Amino acid sequence: MLTGELNKIIRGCQQADPGAQRALYDIFRSKMFGICLRYSGNYDDANDVFQEGFIKVYEKIGQFSFKGAFEGWMRKIMVNTAFEKYRKQLILTPVDENLPEDTEEEMTEGQFEIDQQELLKYIQELSPKYRLVFNLYAIEGFSHKEISEILNISEGTSKSNLSRARRILKEKVHRHYLKSVQSQ
Repeated sequence: MLTGELNKIIRGCQQADPGAQRALYDIFRSKMFGICLRYSGNYDDANDVFQEGFIKVYEKIGQFSFKGAFEGWMRKIMVNTAFEKYRKQLILTPVDENLPEDTEEEMTEGQFEIDQQELLKYIQELSPKYRLVFNLYAIEGFSHKEISEILNISEGTSKSNLSRARRILKEKVHRHYLKSVQSQ
């Protein structure tokens, strides 16, 4: 979308224009719902986060100063809405700060592709604490220090939860790979 058009829609939303609000929703619904889905355990939870997030976007759009990318600003609201929803549910277990880092292992079976929907399903099957840390680190690009500050946990707990999430995902992907090989 052209920046001028988007800016016009944003300005309309800042004036509470229903047509502009609908246009903004139509432009970003797929991408923002995808973000909510990554942080949620299922479609219904993702839909709740998505709806709450869009309400917050409309409420806070007056704070958008046209500096930086609007999509990034909106994305941050969606992710923070997901945090709020799951922060109360999460019990992140403290762990020993000196745990060894999980080393990245390459799959030795050769080239293997997994459907994006299947991978998303596996991420959604992670426990909320693992899913949240995995998404923050692997998808959003936060450091363990930033994650520890956001979630009020130690860096070691963040690293441990990421390591365990990766291990679980590797096992699920490996089982998926074995099933696909056996069915050929």
